Amino acid sequence: MLTKNEKLLSKELRKIKKTGIKNIIDGKLLGSSSRKTFENHSPVDGKLICSVTSGNEKDIDKAAKSAHKAFETWSKIGHKERKSILHKVADQIEKYADEIAVLESYDTGQPIRFTKKSALRGAANFRYFADKAIDAQNGLSTPDTHHVNFTMRQPIGPVGVITPWNAPFMLSTWKIAPALATGCTVVHKPAEFSPVTANILSKAAHEAGLPNGVWNTIHGFGESAGKALTEHTLIKAIAFVGETSTGSHIMRQGADTLKRVHFELGGKNPVIVFDDADLDRALDAVVFMKYSLNGQRCTSSSRLILHEKVYNKFVKKLTERVANIKVGNPLDPNTEVGPLIHPSHQEKVLSYAKLAKEEGAKILTGGTAPRGKLSIGCYVKPTLVEGVTTEMRIGHEEVFGPFLSVMKFKTEAQAIKIANSVRYGLTAYIWTKDTSKAHRLARDVEAGMVWINSQNVRHLPTPFGGVKYSGIGRDGGEYSFDFYMETKNICVAYGTHSIPKLGAK
Repeated sequence: MLTKNEKLLSKELRKIKKTGIKNIIDGKLLGSSSRKTFENHSPVDGKLICSVTSGNEKDIDKAAKSAHKAFETWSKIGHKERKSILHKVADQIEKYADEIAVLESYDTGQPIRFTKKSALRGAANFRYFADKAIDAQNGLSTPDTHHVNFTMRQPIGPVGVITPWNAPFMLSTWKIAPALATGCTVVHKPAEFSPVTANILSKAAHEAGLPNGVWNTIHGFGESAGKALTEHTLIKAIAFVGETSTGSHIMRQGADTLKRVHFELGGKNPVIVFDDADLDRALDAVVFMKYSLNGQRCTSSSRLILHEKVYNKFVKKLTERVANIKVGNPLDPNTEVGPLIHPSHQEKVLSYAKLAKEEGAKILTGGTAPRGKLSIGCYVKPTLVEGVTTEMRIGHEEVFGPFLSVMKFKTEAQAIKIANSVRYGLTAYIWTKDTSKAHRLARDVEAGMVWINSQNVRHLPTPFGGVKYSGIGRDGGEYSFDFYMETKNICVAYGTHSIPKLGAK
């Protein structure tokens, strides 16, 4: 007998298969100018979900021109109207939340327990930035003796938003909501591995009254649609979430047009657990932050750095917990880890388990694909590896899957050295009851964000972003506005200052 989630999925898939997924330009559903499409398959069972329009340079050009034209009016709309529309977008997202959850679960392999929350978080993102729209133009007053200076922020123009496949719906709202709140218009290119929910999001926006052309969606591949978007002269900025290597390509492609860029890139994040920590809470956080969302999250704590005094006891409990994680169909509410996004990514993660053995590390649990029913699909058993050193590739390369490396330290200085030994610097997690120690480590660890005695708990007004190879810029609250807006200084004289005279008699 089909479950409620399976019945809803079957209904939604019939709709999508009938029409396929098309581009949205100036509010219209359009195929590619090349008439090319590509097939999108589910990582759950390998079955075809639908055909997807494969956008190209001509499609990006149409979308960019549409966004450019719409910017003339959208940027001048009052903040009250903009706020009202964005709140209505949130209403529509909540209306479609169940459909979004089941489709994203089947499209990406993410367990339904997370995609249900993801849809609602997307609505919350729109509500937050809707309420912030009134603040978007705010600046500073900096008076001088004979002049008054004040600043204002103005929307930069049409922007490109390129979103990833690991949490596509929520991360799209995270980028697009602040862009719209500032008065920018958008050309959105979703990841080709997870295109299904992007059009539901755009549909919700247009039903909420967003004018045509303000938000355009182009599906396709990075080397065609993505490259054209990053190079287009009408696109003033690119917000990108994804791999570090892709971020480098985007920076090069946007150089000729002096594109402003915002990158949220890879991570190899440390979680440092001292012997004086609350070990039960730390254990819960370590397991959650590595294996939730199938381990496919940029902020996951992928390197566990354990104090030698608690190493054996902690690892024993950790191994039991990881081995007990329920792997299964993501539409099952009991599932904790579903399939990875794509066969190529499954192969990549499994290759790191093989590499771990070659490098001399020990796999405590996992490291293989499941047998039986789950042998169909992109499943990987949650993997735990010990005996890892900073010189090993598994100790410094991003795996981006349910794969946790365990390392040992004796002193505070050693913990910091291990934590900072990688090229990434997105997040760090510190577990200790010693507040002075916690502050020292938070200061010295190379990361854009640090959580002390906590897992990643996102608070929207706070800055989100990394250092080193983990990104450029910050999301969240006023920080998002800094990216999507230009700051203009206006200087007005009181009429009391002297003006130098040239050529006067």
